[in-house]
Amino acid sequence: MADRKMTFLQRILLLVGFTCIGFTIKAQNIDAAISAWSDTYTPERTYIHYDKTSYFQGETIWFKAYMMSEIEPATNSKTLYVDWIDDKGFLLHHTVSPIVEGVTNGQYDIPDDYTGKYIHVRAYTKWMLNFDSAFLYNRNIRIIRRNYSVGENATPVPSIAFFPEGGDIVAGVSNKIAFKANDQWGRPVRVKGVVLTSDGKVADSIKTLHNGMGYFFLSPQPGSGYTAKWKDEKNVEHTTVLPAVKQNGVSMQVSLAGPNRLLTVYYTQGMANASDSLNIVGTMYQHEAFKISRATNAPFIKATIPTNELPSGILTITVFDKRWNALAERITFVNNEEYVFHPEFEVQRWGLNKRARNEIKITIPDSIAANMSVSVTDVSIGSDSSNNIISHLLLTSEIKGDVYDAAYYFSNKSDMVSQHLDLVMLTHGWRRFKWEEAVSGKVPKPKFERDTAYLSLSGRVYGVLPGRIQPGTNIILLLKQKDVKNGLMFVPLKADGTFEDPSVVIFDTAHVYYQFEKSKGLGDASVQFMPGRLPGPSPTTSVQNDASILWLDTTGTLRQMRFAIEANEIASRFRIKTLENVTVTSRTKSPVQQMDEKYTSGLFIGDGIQFDLVNDPTAFSMQNIFMYLQGKVAGLQVNPSTNPPSLSWRGGSPQLYLDEIPADPEFISSVNINDVAFVKIFRPPFMGGYNGGNGAIAIYTRKGGDVKPVPGKGLNNDKVFGYTLIREFYSPNYSSFKQENEQRDVRTTLYWNPAVVASPGKRQVVLSFYNNDVTNSFRVVIEGMTKDGRLAHVEQIME
Repeated sequence: MADRKMTFLQRILLLVGFTCIGFTIKAQNIDAAISAWSDTYTPERTYIHYDKTSYFQGETIWFKAYMMSEIEPATNSKTLYVDWIDDKGFLLHHTVSPIVEGVTNGQYDIPDDYTGKYIHVRAYTKWMLNFDSAFLYNRNIRIIRRNYSVGENATPVPSIAFFPEGGDIVAGVSNKIAFKANDQWGRPVRVKGVVLTSDGKVADSIKTLHNGMGYFFLSPQPGSGYTAKWKDEKNVEHTTVLPAVKQNGVSMQVSLAGPNRLLTVYYTQGMANASDSLNIVGTMYQHEAFKISRATNAPFIKATIPTNELPSGILTITVFDKRWNALAERITFVNNEEYVFHPEFEVQRWGLNKRARNEIKITIPDSIAANMSVSVTDVSIGSDSSNNIISHLLLTSEIKGDVYDAAYYFSNKSDMVSQHLDLVMLTHGWRRFKWEEAVSGKVPKPKFERDTAYLSLSGRVYGVLPGRIQPGTNIILLLKQKDVKNGLMFVPLKADGTFEDPSVVIFDTAHVYYQFEKSKGLGDASVQFMPGRLPGPSPTTSVQNDASILWLDTTGTLRQMRFAIEANEIASRFRIKTLENVTVTSRTKSPVQQMDEKYTSGLFIGDGIQFDLVNDPTAFSMQNIFMYLQGKVAGLQVNPSTNPPSLSWRGGSPQLYLDEIPADPEFISSVNINDVAFVKIFRPPFMGGYNGGNGAIAIYTRKGGDVKPVPGKGLNNDKVFGYTLIREFYSPNYSSFKQENEQRDVRTTLYWNPAVVASPGKRQVVLSFYNNDVTNSFRVVIEGMTKDGRLAHVEQIME
């Protein structure tokens, strides 16, 4: 366990000891209940850093994802799923990325003909699906289109919602009631007005304090009701009914007092009669932070909660009656700033001229190891700095509902910002614990297990009776992946029919051919590959219309659109020019020569006796490849009647290869001849293998385009989907070729690097990039996370 987490738990114990002085702690099952939920349901949360804020049709979205659990990187889950959804709710693409030490990265290519206003990004681990979907990562990315029109008009519709502190308005006691006013797209609205009693008297006034939020106090009488009359920014009057007043219950108020929280709990006489004591529990990251119990023989309960020893994040305060029924709940944000580390940013070389070289140096503090991502963009295309890795992982990923300009609440630690952040706590939903289930000891079994292993080659055998799988039984697998050398593997089968080779991690799409050893009696069995993988997402999903994207427009949008259109036109002209200049002349090659070029590689290229089975109509009348080769090559003796078939050449057995991988005769004999496209036989000695003194026979199975003229079953096989291929961002090096021979450079992302790693032994990282032909200043954004969970966000302009 990391030192920071140990400190977290130690601080909680200190807090418990301090706040409980003068109170009688009742030994209840609440401790075990919270511990059980914490052990079983520790949530994970995700943040994604993109290379820029908005994109044009056909561009690539480059991203890096950071995962946290409690206050540390989430290292248990090994796979991140990202759904790319259009603005109508239809799935465009689904990427799957491997998580290493809590981070991963990738890219998504926006279709050239995409016409939506934005793309919705939903990211999650398999484990995150056990929790409320509101806590998944969700983000709308604005898409600039060729038919983009600036200032698309829509009429804002303001509304207001009221949030009694603790959950209810209670008669006969003091109540603090917060409100939040916004339009239908979540933008804050300034309002002012009054709160009226049921007989029309003014109970209090309301006025926005910050970003559409504010609060007022009420002490309602039993049987009373309240209505708010308010005016929006256009002086239009509205009427909204407040939540109903409860005749019996508790009201809680939490106020900020430097490093402490002052808690006051008011309760009705009926509540005091029903429960002679109240229990108050604080939880943080689903761990118990404090627990106090106090008799209800006074008009109210007061307590001071020190928070300076707690980690930063959301502290939840819940009030229970003596039977542990939850009565009221309030969240407050603890900001001790221990969560941040400060990378130093220094420009080593300035290059603001056309295609000039730039060099920046990033230095991290001593004794930490950090994994960072760096983006450099044209500053004139604009940006959205309303949320970042700190504000998301500490705040917006932990509460329901959008937080407008969340980064503001971490801009400084002034009293004013702290008070504004407390308004966010009062007006946003939260519920991690289901207290009714937790107190009763009912901890539901998670529906989804964590992806604790990477997407490696694995499977389960079906159609086998218990006990039929003998010890030492193998499944024989032939894996075919694009741009990866094919491999023949013998993987042990477990008694329950499962198998796994963790050394083979699947990327992109792979074809897996399989068979069982004939002597093991599993001929009728079938295989399901990678049974634990999360099924693909639904092709449609519910996406809330986000017209607020329209108001993010600036003059930078038009500049970005102009450069993107020009870049597409340049790329199109370059492709046409390249095609015009390419002239290919060659002699016509025979079909067998074409097959040799198509199939052979490396040491298998060269002279040999070749057989084209695709164009040989006699091949398909043979039972196997050995019968086909019998008598076709002088000196090669083939006996297909033995088990396995035997071969002899110059007194020894030639080496067999299937798709250039060594294979034994038993396996080769099981390959259906309808699957074979090409055979190449090398006379002794064959220099391509370690047993080539007796020659070699290379057998190649069919590739795409070689359609079987006669249907045949062939080897059992299945298509397996693995991780999405991760590409490298292209950054030109203008020092290596002449500038005048290149097309005009109008890139708006000058540099993207998702893998900037620094450690105590290498505290400084130097990065270099080249300017384009049009940019005069750059925006550099650095985000990152340390091994102990500290976060960094640096944004700086180079001009």
